[in-house]
Amino acid sequence: MKKELDGREETILDSINEGVFTVDLDWRITTFNRAAERITHVKRKEALGRQCCDVFRASICENACVLRRTMSSGKPVLNATAHIINQKGERIPIRISTALIKDESGRPIGGVETFQDLSPIEQLQKELKSRYTFEDIVGRSAPMMKLFEILPQISESSSTVLIEGASGTGKELFARAIHSLSPRKNKPFIAVNCAALPDTLLESELFGHKAGAFTDARRDKPGRFSLANGGTIFLDEIGDISPAMQVRLLRVLQERMVEPLGSVEPVKTDVRVVAATNRDLGQLVRDGVFREDLYYRIRVISLKLPGLSQRREDIPLLVDHLVAKFNRLQGKDIEGVSEEVMAQLMEYDYPGNVRELENILEQAFVLCRGQLIELHHLPAEMRPVGTTGYSGGSPMSLQSMEKLLIGEALRRHKGSRSKAAHQLGINPSTLYRKLKSLKMELAD
Repeated sequence: MKKELDGREETILDSINEGVFTVDLDWRITTFNRAAERITHVKRKEALGRQCCDVFRASICENACVLRRTMSSGKPVLNATAHIINQKGERIPIRISTALIKDESGRPIGGVETFQDLSPIEQLQKELKSRYTFEDIVGRSAPMMKLFEILPQISESSSTVLIEGASGTGKELFARAIHSLSPRKNKPFIAVNCAALPDTLLESELFGHKAGAFTDARRDKPGRFSLANGGTIFLDEIGDISPAMQVRLLRVLQERMVEPLGSVEPVKTDVRVVAATNRDLGQLVRDGVFREDLYYRIRVISLKLPGLSQRREDIPLLVDHLVAKFNRLQGKDIEGVSEEVMAQLMEYDYPGNVRELENILEQAFVLCRGQLIELHHLPAEMRPVGTTGYSGGSPMSLQSMEKLLIGEALRRHKGSRSKAAHQLGINPSTLYRKLKSLKMELAD
């Protein structure tokens, strides 16, 4: 009867898709089902009788074993996460639940652990993430997806690029993406903020100088163009350079030669130029402030970056990305933001764009001591009415936020439900149900 019962138990355990094993009070494995064999690549006959830590080599075996916690406290543990190293040496993420095993008199005689292989889920998350990221740029909105589509083509050429966008929209990220996807990726990427230096210093920084060119020039110094030879130079805030510097830069772009201060011989340079500005260069040309010939020389390829208020559907993705980033940098384990915080973040106008969102979350990370970022962790101007410094009205509800995103997607695609659903990352039938539940008409 006992053997028949054991056979039934074994059959039942083998029919379960999750790995299951049991241990006695000496931590030796007494049962090991087929799913456990599949996940660990350890045969049942090899696992039985061995201590579980020798079989699993899990990240929590040393000092945070959940089964040990259950055996000590008698309380089950549900859905803890860890990873194991299988027989092939592969790292396998798993989700664990544990419980105590007792005999008929109620005395503990061992423990049971079930574990689920999370590799497919982890892989799916990576694939979804890769759909909405490009290098370090995050977005799934229509304007961002269009930029993602053309960036590889732009990167293949050596043409000069002008990136236009407000402060904080990620102009340098795009410049670095262009470089890293280009044939020049193994050569230097040199960034220069043209607005940070006065004209005389900027000229020396860009083109270099010879010893004795001016009072403090004791030795030769190569300029940024020379340092970037074979690679890419990123000229940020190019709209702020003086007319005299515009002339020098135009000559470099035309002749592909730089002349260090104090030198009588120009030096040939092979550099791709990517320029960026937060100003309207076209208007500066019309106002006579920026040279028209230089404008067209740097604007061979033009990219216009949208502000964050023009791509609100990217905010949840950006929040997830930044939460993961700050967890890594600050050694924390914050799960995310509360629903109320997400509603506030979706409603805010972001004059400082993505950089402002990053600063908001960085401050919240410093103040947060729990698992979720709450409203009181946000800057004063973003908190609801009744909190110092905010006058923007009550926070948007999640339903209103969903309605806003769906409405924007439909307007962008002129009412096409299939295209709007694709942009939102949902099935068209799901969008149809949401339209009905939110009582939205296409005319709205």
